[in-house]
Amino acid sequence: MDSGWQTGRFVHLFFLDGVGLGNAAPDSNPYLSANLAGLTRRLDADWFLNGREPIITPQLSLVPTDANLGMPGRPQSATGQATILTGRNVPAAIGTHYGPKPNAAVRAEIDKGTIFSAVTAAGGRAALITPYPQGYFDGLTSGKRLLSAVPYAATQAGLDLLTAADLQAGRAVSPGFTGQAWRDHLGYDDIPLLSLAEAGQQIAAIARQHQFSFFEHWPSDRAGHRGSLAAAAQHLETVVAVIDSLLDNWDYENGLLIITSDHGNIE
Repeated sequence: MDSGWQTGRFVHLFFLDGVGLGNAAPDSNPYLSANLAGLTRRLDADWFLNGREPIITPQLSLVPTDANLGMPGRPQSATGQATILTGRNVPAAIGTHYGPKPNAAVRAEIDKGTIFSAVTAAGGRAALITPYPQGYFDGLTSGKRLLSAVPYAATQAGLDLLTAADLQAGRAVSPGFTGQAWRDHLGYDDIPLLSLAEAGQQIAAIARQHQFSFFEHWPSDRAGHRGSLAAAAQHLETVVAVIDSLLDNWDYENGLLIITSDHGNIE
């Protein structure tokens, strides 16, 4: 393993489900009505529009990427996430986009190796820092729930999925950032509540404790599927507030932060 692993260098992947770059139509693109100052001041006023050239700054780079990966059809979660995790073009490998949960062909591609398994095999510390409630594990045990690509990759690398206990102890961050949904919908009255700024700060702190960590924010895809334009804009404001705090608290000398998505939707 590179000697940098002994000198405090680390990588964090902040994953947003279903978040792409959109067009300039205010009646369909929630970016245009959202207050995204936390990223606009770091990039430029039109950073969220598709069809543009990469933006390169001393600290940040925004590189538009094509989730189609050279394959026809609509990009899907399982193959998109598997591509991110493996570094290989999974839609091309299996001949199609597939999702939302991985089928046998996608799982076989993940089984060939991911960034999780590469880090752990090299003796590094890796973690999926998104926690899961007990009902999630009960669903897996009963067969009523299937692992999506990200937790499947983590468990195939020998990692334990984090739980409510990890969330309570500050070793994880809720996919909704604040922990409020765990209290309101999951019955965990003792979950600490975080502000959006505190969530970004906590992700940065947890990232420093691992050679590689992965945070999965899936509510963004749900906002794209189910919400109104105004609700989608509000959701983007929430996400950008967390990212703004994460960037404020990031260790730029030692850490590499990657923010990416599997496909578009909310835009």
